Amino acid sequence: MRVLIIDGYTDEPAGLGVPPYIDVYPRYIAGSIWTLDPYAEIIYVTIDSVRGDLEHLRELSSSCDLSILIAGVTVPGKYLSGAPATVKDALRLPSFLNSKHTAICGPAVRFGFATGGGSVARIPKELESLYTFVIKGDPETVVHSLLMENFSEKVDTDAIRPSSDAINEYAARGARIIQQHPFYPEGLICEIETFRGCPRSITGGCSFCTEPLHGLPDFRSVKGIAKEVSSLHSFGARNFRLGRQPDLLIYGSKDQNDSPAPSPSALKRLFSSVRKVAPDLKVLHIDNVNPSTIFNHPEASEEALKVIVSHHTPGDVAALGIESVDEEVIRRNNLKVCPEGAMLAIEIINEVGRERGENGLPHLLPGVNFVYGLPGETKETFDINLEFMREVLERGLMVRRINLRQVMVLPSTRMESVGDYLVRKHKHLFVEHKRRMRNEIDLPMIRRVVPRWTVMRDVRTELVEGGMTWARQIGSYPILVGIPRQMPLGKFVDVVVLTHGPRSVSGLTVPVQINSLTMKELEAIPGIGSRRAASLVRKRPFKSPSDLLSSIDDPSLIEPLLPLMEFK
Repeated sequence: MRVLIIDGYTDEPAGLGVPPYIDVYPRYIAGSIWTLDPYAEIIYVTIDSVRGDLEHLRELSSSCDLSILIAGVTVPGKYLSGAPATVKDALRLPSFLNSKHTAICGPAVRFGFATGGGSVARIPKELESLYTFVIKGDPETVVHSLLMENFSEKVDTDAIRPSSDAINEYAARGARIIQQHPFYPEGLICEIETFRGCPRSITGGCSFCTEPLHGLPDFRSVKGIAKEVSSLHSFGARNFRLGRQPDLLIYGSKDQNDSPAPSPSALKRLFSSVRKVAPDLKVLHIDNVNPSTIFNHPEASEEALKVIVSHHTPGDVAALGIESVDEEVIRRNNLKVCPEGAMLAIEIINEVGRERGENGLPHLLPGVNFVYGLPGETKETFDINLEFMREVLERGLMVRRINLRQVMVLPSTRMESVGDYLVRKHKHLFVEHKRRMRNEIDLPMIRRVVPRWTVMRDVRTELVEGGMTWARQIGSYPILVGIPRQMPLGKFVDVVVLTHGPRSVSGLTVPVQINSLTMKELEAIPGIGSRRAASLVRKRPFKSPSDLLSSIDDPSLIEPLLPLMEFK
């Protein structure tokens, strides 16, 4: 058995979101194959590498029994690397696949391809004729059946796994596929699914969300998750994110209502088990947290958040799906939390997580998600949301990032009957609102989260553009870091923060080699400018701090960097 997996899926924007990571889809699919045939050859490639060499794809797939494209996104965004498969990719790739059978799966197949936020997702009719199997169910379940039934057309391609724990064996067996990822091992973060389903499916959930389609929460067992992490760890994984759920705080909760209370004891068992099987992990972060859980159960939520902070690694983000603080939008779309509740959630996460960790960032901060184009939205909605974030700023609170997106209209959600009318009507309002949010809120906020002279540890270089190297820490929603020199990619460095943009910072690598800094790097130091930089270059080499300070007309500009300098 020989199978080709083309990974074109992501559930988070990578441009200012998660770094290159591997989701559960390819690992589960690989695990379902290896469960049946431990000796099967599985070839894993990313859609980025495929786009660059389509002829090589012919060679890779020529002797394969099956080629599978994982396609689509569930959250729109910009991408620094790892851009997901588009409808163009899905329609073009089959002509380059020479395998006996072909299949396409992922959210794009179940809910449709969309050009981005503010668009209506559609499933191209051509897929049925281009691929042998169009898998709208759970890919690992369907692929397992296809292999069992010798690729029979009678296999139900809409089949859903019977329970969350049904994938535990697949998750563990499929772990070794990570070794084929281009960012393996140090630059790769592994997404871990804790549960799927939403307690608010009782009331229909939010108007735009697909999670209620899974029904009530179906928690994976601690044992099953630990087994998966242990397997990933044995194959070299050191970075993990407990995600793939609408609200991590309710993991293991026994409440059977639309607003269950957190179970700190269940979370402690979960995080302790992960730590036990991966004792030398480098990153352990989380993803989504429901702000209404914190509002409705503040004491239990605070205790649960403390459990997370005591077991995770710093620089973590609890992404809050606030969506809107306009009361009418909240009512019309059955959103999760009122404005007061949203503010309380931000406050409590700050109380628990604002202490700065060894990597230079606060331990745990909230991320805020706003969605636009929802029923009930007016031009006042934009002002209400902006004013809310201004109050967050004025209260001295911190958020790691503000995600502004236009709703992606997906089939089977209530938004399907509404469409993108308001998105199109308010496009100009959204553009101006985004500009104001970035300049008036994001910029002062990032200065608070990572002040000037902060040393950000273990920043990984990812992209070179002109004379600038762009880098990020490994973890949830990492801050983009610009380093004003060309550097090798895939290297980990420490960076001292000098200046800020709305969603990025720039800085110099540490230790700061003052005698070898380029003019561009010297000019990046606030207040130095081109004339002082030129003067410093002429007076080099400096033998000591006093030698350097005596060579500049305003020593205060350089003094904060002295403890980080080397005079070689």
